[in-house]
Amino acid sequence: MKTWRRRDPVSAAPRVLIIVQNLHVPFDRRVWLECQSLVGAGYDVTVICPRGKTSKKYEVIDRVAIHTYPPYAPGGSAVGFVVEYAWSFLATARLALRARRRRGPFDVVQACNPPDIFWPLARWLRRRDGSRFVFDHHDLCPELYESRFPGGARLPLRGLLALERATFRTADRVTSTNESYARVAVERGDKLPEHVTVVRTGPDPERLKRGPADPARRRGRQHLVAYLGVMGPQDGVDLALAAADRVVHGLGRTDISFTLMGAGDSYDDLVAKRDELDLQDYVEMPGRVPDETVAAVLSTADIGLCPDPRNPLNDVSTMNKTMEYMAFGLPVVAYDLRETRVSAQDAAVYVKPNRVDDYADAIVDLVDNPERRAEMGRRGRDRVEQVLAWSHQCGGYVARGGDFDELTHRALTPADAPDAAEPTPAQARQDVESGTGA
Repeated sequence: MKTWRRRDPVSAAPRVLIIVQNLHVPFDRRVWLECQSLVGAGYDVTVICPRGKTSKKYEVIDRVAIHTYPPYAPGGSAVGFVVEYAWSFLATARLALRARRRRGPFDVVQACNPPDIFWPLARWLRRRDGSRFVFDHHDLCPELYESRFPGGARLPLRGLLALERATFRTADRVTSTNESYARVAVERGDKLPEHVTVVRTGPDPERLKRGPADPARRRGRQHLVAYLGVMGPQDGVDLALAAADRVVHGLGRTDISFTLMGAGDSYDDLVAKRDELDLQDYVEMPGRVPDETVAAVLSTADIGLCPDPRNPLNDVSTMNKTMEYMAFGLPVVAYDLRETRVSAQDAAVYVKPNRVDDYADAIVDLVDNPERRAEMGRRGRDRVEQVLAWSHQCGGYVARGGDFDELTHRALTPADAPDAAEPTPAQARQDVESGTGA
């Protein structure tokens, strides 16, 4: 009768490689939460990502090994993205092979998109080492292209769809950020529903919570309205500036300050737009700021802005900023998008998509109703604590006996154990370490 021997938790912890392209770690909050959950569940975690301003080439943070490469982003054009992604793929492959040589093969490779380009590396590691592949589905790349380049050429779109199909086809499991993305994995990616898990990027309510207000953040005015997030062509910060223009110059509300935090491809153009609208005294745009600044601003603000317009991507995407505002007890003003309603429910005021005047009016109406703001903020915070927090979501990611345990054959019963002739990489390491391997 076959016996199934448990691994030594230190010497034979299953190895997980996480690949990220568009942000560095631990700045990518979702990926960092995943790393911490995997380490807490007994996995040996390695991350490969672009280098941030303060990142090192290699470092270990909270038991997570992080390899970085110099980012290369020649611009926001379609050709620029191709060059950027080619560089990222080659740099990632080089670091993955180096990490494999130094410490042995990986049991699971997880690629986080965008972009959908790492499936060839996952396939090679599967053929070479038996590594399994998890696709952490953060964005819909075809819809992202349509949103950034409306009316753009069809050939790049067909290419993105082909890359997406190859990624889904290669993946053993898919982790989706919401139900809309999970539906795409099943309907467009032909994945079995049982191989797709929804794991929302829930905030940590212990870390993200309202603290003492800092009146100086209001810059001498009675109210503060805040934005936190990326500033790209599809993120609607231009609409937020247009709304601020109506609030200040159209409605004469000089008692409201705006702080728009974040950076992205459109940041310089947006600063120029603010100046063109003569909003320098009312709209602060400090760029990407430390966590302490974010906490101070959101603890002082009266409203959080989600100005994302309706487009092929935004309507089915979950905006992390929405849930972060809710964690700070802030009511939200948002355009009426499908997944934004799922996240915020009655913690937000919903405006007909892309209508700037209505959006500005909603801001003013909510500023002038402190009782409503307080009730919406309370409901948002309660929803984070009871439903959306990572402590509730991470069970779908690293549940005992879940996808990672199944893919690495951890803690299986003898009846469920795979054939001993086909060990996973971690099993092979355990056999060598215990003297039973070849």
